[in-house]
Amino acid sequence: MSKKIYVNLPVSDLAKSIAFYQAVGYSINEKWTDETAACVVISEDIHAMLLTHARFSDFTPNEICNAKQQTEVLLALGCESRDEVDELVRKAVAAGGNTYNEPQDHGFMYGHGYQDPDGHIWEVFYMDPAAVELT
Repeated sequence: MSKKIYVNLPVSDLAKSIAFYQAVGYSINEKWTDETAACVVISEDIHAMLLTHARFSDFTPNEICNAKQQTEVLLALGCESRDEVDELVRKAVAAGGNTYNEPQDHGFMYGHGYQDPDGHIWEVFYMDPAAVELT
Protein backbone atom coordinates (compact mmCIF):
# COMPACT_ATOMS: atom_id res chain seq x y z
CA MET A 1 0.00 0.00 0.00
CA SER A 2 1.37 3.42 -0.93
CA LYS A 3 1.63 6.13 1.67
CA LYS A 4 -0.36 9.31 1.26
CA ILE A 5 0.63 12.79 2.31
CA TYR A 6 -1.67 15.52 3.55
CA VAL A 7 0.13 18.87 3.76
CA ASN A 8 -1.69 21.22 6.14
CA LEU A 9 -1.54 24.88 5.15
CA PRO A 10 -3.01 27.83 7.04
CA VAL A 11 -4.96 30.20 4.78
CA SER A 12 -6.39 33.64 5.46
CA ASP A 13 -9.29 33.41 2.97
CA LEU A 14 -10.52 29.84 2.42
CA ALA A 15 -12.77 30.65 -0.55
CA LYS A 16 -9.98 32.55 -2.31
CA SER A 17 -7.54 29.70 -1.68
CA ILE A 18 -9.99 27.09 -3.00
CA ALA A 19 -10.50 29.15 -6.17
CA PHE A 20 -6.72 29.50 -6.59
CA TYR A 21 -6.00 25.77 -6.36
CA GLN A 22 -8.91 24.92 -8.65
CA ALA A 23 -7.61 27.43 -11.21
CA VAL A 24 -4.19 25.76 -11.05
CA GLY A 25 -5.96 22.53 -12.03
CA TYR A 26 -6.54 20.63 -8.80
CA SER A 27 -9.87 19.32 -7.54
CA ILE A 28 -11.49 19.62 -4.12
CA ASN A 29 -12.57 16.55 -2.15
CA GLU A 30 -15.91 17.73 -0.79
CA LYS A 31 -15.97 14.93 1.80
CA TRP A 32 -13.15 16.66 3.71
CA THR A 33 -14.27 20.24 3.04
CA ASP A 34 -16.36 22.56 5.21
CA GLU A 35 -16.35 26.23 6.26
CA THR A 36 -13.01 25.77 8.10
CA ALA A 37 -11.08 23.46 5.77
CA ALA A 38 -10.77 22.20 2.21
CA CYS A 39 -9.01 19.14 0.85
CA VAL A 40 -7.13 19.87 -2.38
CA VAL A 41 -6.45 16.73 -4.43
CA ILE A 42 -3.07 17.08 -6.12
CA SER A 43 -2.75 13.40 -6.98
CA GLU A 44 -4.07 10.10 -5.68
CA ASP A 45 -1.44 10.19 -2.93
CA ILE A 46 -0.85 13.92 -2.40
CA HIS A 47 -3.34 16.31 -0.81
CA ALA A 48 -3.17 19.82 0.61
CA MET A 49 -5.45 20.59 3.51
CA LEU A 50 -6.29 24.29 3.47
CA LEU A 51 -7.22 25.32 6.99
CA THR A 52 -8.52 28.64 8.26
CA HIS A 53 -6.20 30.15 10.85
CA ALA A 54 -8.67 29.27 13.62
CA ARG A 55 -8.83 25.63 12.51
CA PHE A 56 -5.07 25.38 11.93
CA SER A 57 -4.51 26.65 15.47
CA ASP A 58 -6.36 23.58 16.78
CA PHE A 59 -3.42 21.44 15.60
CA THR A 60 -0.40 23.40 16.82
CA PRO A 61 0.69 25.15 19.99
CA ASN A 62 2.90 27.47 17.91
CA GLU A 63 2.07 30.82 16.37
CA ILE A 64 1.16 30.71 12.68
CA CYS A 65 3.85 32.40 10.64
CA ASN A 66 3.18 34.80 7.79
CA ALA A 67 4.48 32.84 4.79
CA LYS A 68 4.74 36.09 2.83
CA GLN A 69 7.42 37.24 5.28
CA GLN A 70 9.00 34.02 6.57
CA THR A 71 9.61 30.67 4.94
CA GLU A 72 7.85 27.87 6.78
CA VAL A 73 8.45 25.10 4.26
CA LEU A 74 9.34 24.53 0.61
CA LEU A 75 6.92 22.14 -1.05
CA ALA A 76 8.48 20.38 -4.05
CA LEU A 77 6.24 18.65 -6.58
CA GLY A 78 7.58 16.47 -9.38
CA CYS A 79 6.10 16.87 -12.85
CA GLU A 80 5.98 14.64 -15.93
CA SER A 81 7.63 17.19 -18.26
CA ARG A 82 9.20 20.62 -18.55
CA ASP A 83 5.99 21.78 -20.24
CA GLU A 84 3.97 20.70 -17.19
CA VAL A 85 6.30 22.74 -14.95
CA ASP A 86 5.76 25.84 -17.09
CA GLU A 87 2.01 25.24 -17.33
CA LEU A 88 1.54 24.91 -13.56
CA VAL A 89 3.47 28.13 -12.95
CA ARG A 90 1.50 29.92 -15.69
CA LYS A 91 -1.81 28.79 -14.17
CA ALA A 92 -0.70 29.77 -10.66
CA VAL A 93 0.28 33.29 -11.74
CA ALA A 94 -2.95 33.70 -13.74
CA ALA A 95 -4.92 32.62 -10.64
CA GLY A 96 -3.35 35.27 -8.40
CA GLY A 97 -0.13 33.61 -7.28
CA ASN A 98 3.33 34.87 -8.12
CA THR A 99 6.78 33.58 -8.99
CA TYR A 100 9.70 34.20 -6.68
CA ASN A 101 12.56 33.34 -9.03
CA GLU A 102 13.43 32.53 -12.63
CA PRO A 103 13.18 28.99 -14.07
CA GLN A 104 16.24 26.88 -13.28
CA ASP A 105 17.62 24.63 -16.03
CA HIS A 106 20.28 22.19 -14.87
CA GLY A 107 20.13 19.96 -17.95
CA PHE A 108 18.93 16.79 -16.19
CA MET A 109 16.54 18.83 -14.02
CA TYR A 110 14.29 21.77 -14.81
CA GLY A 111 12.37 23.66 -12.18
CA HIS A 112 10.40 26.76 -11.42
CA GLY A 113 8.00 27.71 -8.66
CA TYR A 114 5.18 29.83 -7.43
CA GLN A 115 3.70 31.22 -4.25
CA ASP A 116 -0.01 30.84 -3.53
CA PRO A 117 -2.05 33.83 -2.26
CA ASP A 118 -0.90 33.13 1.33
CA GLY A 119 2.78 32.96 0.33
CA HIS A 120 3.23 29.17 0.52
CA ILE A 121 6.04 28.20 -1.88
CA TRP A 122 5.50 25.37 -4.34
CA GLU A 123 8.59 24.31 -6.28
CA VAL A 124 7.67 22.31 -9.36
CA PHE A 125 10.33 20.37 -11.19
CA TYR A 126 10.98 17.80 -13.91
CA MET A 127 13.90 15.37 -13.70
CA ASP A 128 14.94 13.45 -16.80
CA PRO A 129 14.53 9.80 -15.81
CA ALA A 130 17.34 8.79 -18.18
CA ALA A 131 19.78 11.00 -16.28
CA VAL A 132 18.73 10.42 -12.69
CA GLU A 133 17.23 7.45 -10.91
CA LEU A 134 14.74 8.81 -8.35
CA THR A 135 14.47 5.72 -6.18
